[in-house]
Amino acid sequence: MSLANFSIWGSLADIVDILLVWYVIYKLINIIKGTKAVQLLKGIFVILLVKFISDNMGFNTLSWIMEQALTWGFLAIIIIFQPELRRALEQLGRGRFFSRSGTPEEEDQDKIIEAIVKATDYMAKRRIGALISIERETGMSDYIETGIELNSKISSELLINIFIPNTPLHDGAVIVQRNLVAAAACYLPLSESPFISKELGTRHRAALGISEVTDSITVIVSEETGNISLTKNGELHRDLTLEAFKMLLENELVSRFKLKPTSSARWNWRGKRNG
Repeated sequence: MSLANFSIWGSLADIVDILLVWYVIYKLINIIKGTKAVQLLKGIFVILLVKFISDNMGFNTLSWIMEQALTWGFLAIIIIFQPELRRALEQLGRGRFFSRSGTPEEEDQDKIIEAIVKATDYMAKRRIGALISIERETGMSDYIETGIELNSKISSELLINIFIPNTPLHDGAVIVQRNLVAAAACYLPLSESPFISKELGTRHRAALGISEVTDSITVIVSEETGNISLTKNGELHRDLTLEAFKMLLENELVSRFKLKPTSSARWNWRGKRNG
């Protein structure tokens, strides 16, 4: 074999090597997408950036701290990303790691809002307790795994049937991911805030808790009063009218509703319009 053939084969091997590395990275990103690991990766990126700046600016103490963080970082990554690593190994064992990933369909937020509003109205009138959390940017896969996986197309009828009392799935939260009901009977973290009113029950505390650790929108229907509430960014909006509730959902979930309103009207915490 000539020297030219060796050179060509070496170049092809390098190209294949690079492509394989990129493909593995791509699959790993797909695995951690939708989990809290994405936020942790951002933190690692910040550490690398600080290390680079401190090295070039002569900040010796800060540079030493970042160096120690990176030195022990490998062990920390194994501990922090244990659920994601386990999921990757399970997919590798099932032969799914190198399978083709399907592209999710474009979300239809209008239908999601319509289904949730219709189901909420039905349950509120009959005082059927409900807890529905809608995933946004921060992944909720860790909480989905605590419930019963459904991956069903969202509809008001499905949501109502899940929360009918004394059924297997009514106790816990429903998590909506993209345009699907991902899981039911999920456990959400309870808020430990001392400022929560004592008259609020476990559903409201769970809704506030998940809003404190993710950017999700969570809907609560009170079993005692039938009142509709909503949490986002650690805030609780209580006793909403159906119209105000729908407006809040639209403002948060549909981009075109984020434009500034032409009217000067605003909505207070009870969902009543102020002039």
